[in-house]
Formats: sequence, C-alpha cells, structure tokens
Amino acid sequence: MNRHCRIIKCILSGVVCALLLPVSMQAQKNTAFIPGQVWNDTDGNPINAHGGGLLYHNGTYYWYGEYKKGKTILPDWATWECYRTDVTGVGCYSSKDLLNWKFEGIVLPAVKDDPNHDLHPSKVLERPKVIFNKKTGKFVMWAHVESADYSKACAGVAVADSPVGPFVYQGSFRPNNAMSRDQTVFVDDDGRAYQFYSSENNETMYISLLTDDYLKPSGRFTRNFVKESREAPAVFKYNGKYYMLSSGCTGWDPNVAEIAVADSIMGTWKTIGNPCTGPDADKTFYAQSTYVQPVIGKKDAYIAMFDRWKKKDLEDSRYVWLPVLVKDGKITIPWHEKWTLSIFDK
Repeated sequence: MNRHCRIIKCILSGVVCALLLPVSMQAQKNTAFIPGQVWNDTDGNPINAHGGGLLYHNGTYYWYGEYKKGKTILPDWATWECYRTDVTGVGCYSSKDLLNWKFEGIVLPAVKDDPNHDLHPSKVLERPKVIFNKKTGKFVMWAHVESADYSKACAGVAVADSPVGPFVYQGSFRPNNAMSRDQTVFVDDDGRAYQFYSSENNETMYISLLTDDYLKPSGRFTRNFVKESREAPAVFKYNGKYYMLSSGCTGWDPNVAEIAVADSIMGTWKTIGNPCTGPDADKTFYAQSTYVQPVIGKKDAYIAMFDRWKKKDLEDSRYVWLPVLVKDGKITIPWHEKWTLSIFDK
C-alpha cells in the first residue's frame, strides 16, 4: 500500500471511530422500575439524589435530592448514628417518563469558603423539596439543614427563577420556633402550601401553613402524632382526603411504615396501619419514605419514593420506587422486583 492510500485509510478509520463513539458511549435506556438496584442517568452515571422529592412543571418531572459524595462520616460522640457526608449540594435531574433522568447539575451548591454558612461542607443538608409558586413565578426549595452535631434542627429555604436553578439560599430558621428535621412540603389544590416536619426531638409532627410566597411559616400550625416519634413524612391527596406516609425513628435502620388519613390537611389525622405488602413489608423493604408523586395523565396513580440507606456508604444508598395501589378505598404499596407504569392501567 502506498503512502497516500495509508493516509486515506487512517482518515477513514478515524471518521468511522468518531461516528461510532457516541453510540457506544450512550447509556442504555431504562424501560422499567427495578427497586433497590443501581439506577443510572442518561449519561450512564448512578443517580445521586437522596432523600429527594419531585416537581412536575410544564410537562417535565424534576427530581431534587441530596448529592452525596465522599467518605461517610460518623462523629465520635454520636449516639444517634449520625452518619453523614460532607455537603456537596442539591442535585437536579429531569425526565419526561419518570424512568430516564438527565442530570441538570448541582442547583444549590455547597459554600466552601465560609465555615459558618449552613451550606459549608462540614454541615448537613437533607431532604430537599421544591414547589412552584404560581403567584410569584418562583421555584422554592425547603430542606432540613443541620450543624455537624445535629443540634441546629432548622429549615433552610432557597429560591430560583427556573426549575434547574441556580437556587439562591435565603437562610435558615426554626419554623414556629420549633425544631425542624425530616420534612416535606405539599401544595394543595387551592395553591396553599404546607411544610410537614418532625419536631420536639422527633417526637411530634408539625404541619405548618406557609405564607403566600411559600418562603416562611404563616404562624398557623398544628401538632400531630404527639409523642409517637414519626419522621420521613410523604404526603399526597386522593379522593378529597389527605394521606401521610411516615416511618418510625430508628436512625438509619429500617422499621415499619405507617399511613395516616385526614379530612383536613391540618388534622385530625388517623393512623390506618402499614400500607406495605409482600416480603420485608414489616421493614418497609429495608427503606424509608421520602415522597409520593402523582403520575400525571393517569387516574389514581401514585409512586411512593423510598431511600434504602447504606449508612456506612451513603453515596451508594439505593432508591426504592413502588406503585401506590388504590382498590375499594384501601391503599397498599406492594413489593415488585420489576414494574412499569402499565400497572396503573389494570
């Protein structure tokens, strides 16, 4: 082969390789939910959005969660097994089908140059949830923010003009002058928003009506499940009634889930038992509730989101998403090793 032929062959080979490269590196498309398995994003990387929640906005779902990186830390003094990782920030993913998620980046990053800041890597940020305020056009994030020794027990708030941020941190406080740890936020059909949070050393669940801009407590709140030690609240509405999924307080270790129902969001709430069914239902499938998401476009269809915590390797904690089934007025969350949204068509 002469020199010119060799050059042409090399050029053609390079073109072919360049054309094939994107195809070979493309992540395999997810076609079903497989609870507890590694769940990769559209780039082929494990999704990193722990203790998270979803927002549906203009035809797209957004998944916000704790972006955990680095070594898992257990302070020497800890009595609650306060395993943590350094704060990296809140990650965001987007999806049209709830199965395939595109990483949108760290939408609320750590503040590395200020040791006193709530978002300094040495602190704790947990359970971020984002809601959209139709009146202000703002996206509002609420989260549990802590000192490294878990004595702060505050709620932190951040605001953005876009669902993919950047979110601007507004500061932290104890809502209604009460401790605020595991938490979620919920927007009712009338546009009013509420924060649900474990308080009083996790012995009582507070439900707090937020101001019209969703940035602060309005001053109206109720105390629920007093001395019952419930945490990890996840709230949804079905057929005019309100439902709250929660866990007991056993640190990072699993326990029995409970579901409660109320005719009014501020209570009175009535516990109606463990909705989980199947193997390890008494351990909530070795996971803990974080959010319940309605499936848009399907009637009476909800997904219960759980975290299967690996307390000594929090970054590798897995996601357990399962269907919430409603039949004859009874709500169950059955175990499925693999499932698709077609389950709601039955």
